[in-house]
Amino acid sequence: MPSSPKYLHSRLSPPSPSRRSAFLMFFCLFIGISGLIFGLTAPSGYRCSHTTADPRSVRVVWDINSNTNLNNNNNDGSVLNTEKKRHKVMGFVGIQTGFGSAGRRESLRKTWMPSDLQGLQRLEESTGLAFRFIIGKTNDKSKMAKLKKEVAEYDDFLLLDIEEQYSKLPYKTLAFFKAAYALFDSEFYVKADDDIYLRPDRLSILLAKERGHSQTYLGCMKKGPVFTDPKLKWYEPLSFLLGKEYFLHAYGPIYALSADVVASLVALRNDSFRMFSNEDVTIGAWMLAMNVNHEDDRALCEPECTPSSIAVWDIPKCSGLCNPETKLLELHQQESCSKSPTMASDDE
Repeated sequence: MPSSPKYLHSRLSPPSPSRRSAFLMFFCLFIGISGLIFGLTAPSGYRCSHTTADPRSVRVVWDINSNTNLNNNNNDGSVLNTEKKRHKVMGFVGIQTGFGSAGRRESLRKTWMPSDLQGLQRLEESTGLAFRFIIGKTNDKSKMAKLKKEVAEYDDFLLLDIEEQYSKLPYKTLAFFKAAYALFDSEFYVKADDDIYLRPDRLSILLAKERGHSQTYLGCMKKGPVFTDPKLKWYEPLSFLLGKEYFLHAYGPIYALSADVVASLVALRNDSFRMFSNEDVTIGAWMLAMNVNHEDDRALCEPECTPSSIAVWDIPKCSGLCNPETKLLELHQQESCSKSPTMASDDE
């Protein structure tokens, strides 16, 4: 028959108060040192991190008074503390998407953009770049319900409180830069479309280059006329011969603005901007007015994967990849796209 705890206790002489105190001190010291050693040697996956605890998807309310209110997207509309410190990264990449682009997002998450939060965090740690899908809102309750479900599943969105319409892309772009600046303390803010094949590692190297200008407009530059009326598109081939003024601006699928440039955009009143029908032309006009440094890099508009390509899309056939849902998957299977080593640039 097993002895009772009371019987065993009666057989042992109680320790003296001094011995008990010494034992407790030694035990607490042992626990403290063990915890310190574990904290220093544990893999990063076991360390406490506020970035993994907080939701990544955030709704940003943007109004004409330039007052930015941040709402935590916990599906309950709870208000996020506006005093919260901006997340520090080297570059923030906003992938512009829409309600009809769920298939593109699915293909992207199967290729260069991780579909899980751990993968996104590893990508950010290795490149210094944070990635989020950027989308507005719609009055269609069915579409909003589908988006809410996707946000809950992947948690990789930045939601703008602005109507999602192709005709309002310049307004969405300005809202994106303002929201990104409010949330992220970044050296560059990158606008990218959801139909390009991107190499984040090479984009990171490009953004990390030393530059003599604090105000930089980085992209694959082109010259083109400004048309506010789509009916005048036929005039484009003749515009140079007839003396139509051209100015340099980046192709729309991907370009980047340095922090100083975005800070200037944030400081200006919304109604002080001239909006054109084309988003890339609109940004180009603003950059011209701000007299920023234009940096042309053709690796941002390669028609095929090369050892130096950063963004691949079907230039000049399509503004992005033609049939992107399929093409993204096909490109990712090519070793020259997903697995080729990065070629060092000539200036490094």
